[in-house]
Amino acid sequence: MVEKLAWVKGGLFFSCTGCGKCCTGFPGYVWLEADEIEKLASYLQMDKESFLKKYTRTVGDRISLKEHPSTFACPLLKDKVCTVHEAKPKQCRTFPFWKENVASEKAWLETASFCEGINHKEAAFVPLTEIQKNVKEKG
Repeated sequence: MVEKLAWVKGGLFFSCTGCGKCCTGFPGYVWLEADEIEKLASYLQMDKESFLKKYTRTVGDRISLKEHPSTFACPLLKDKVCTVHEAKPKQCRTFPFWKENVASEKAWLETASFCEGINHKEAAFVPLTEIQKNVKEKG
């Protein structure tokens, strides 16, 4: 992956603005690991079984957050704000630094078309080493 990130030239500009656009509007999966399920349930002050029933779905042998059937919004998003920000899963924490989003400058700019935190005028510089640590492949 390192050689494929040569276009990055040391880093990219990104700061989350909290707009919630990355959490809605696109069908897909937010895969959850066992420790993330425990953390989210605890954060929401729920038992694990109640959390799983209310917020997740099983896809094959994996567990994903449910999404609204027409808006594809995350069930943990309320008024465009993540209600579990401090406990959010790795897949969410590492956005937009997913393999497909940083594969090329074109892919990065396409992601920027809906993510206002990319190249935002007040965005922080994220060094390549940090991007490489956070690159997340979709399940």
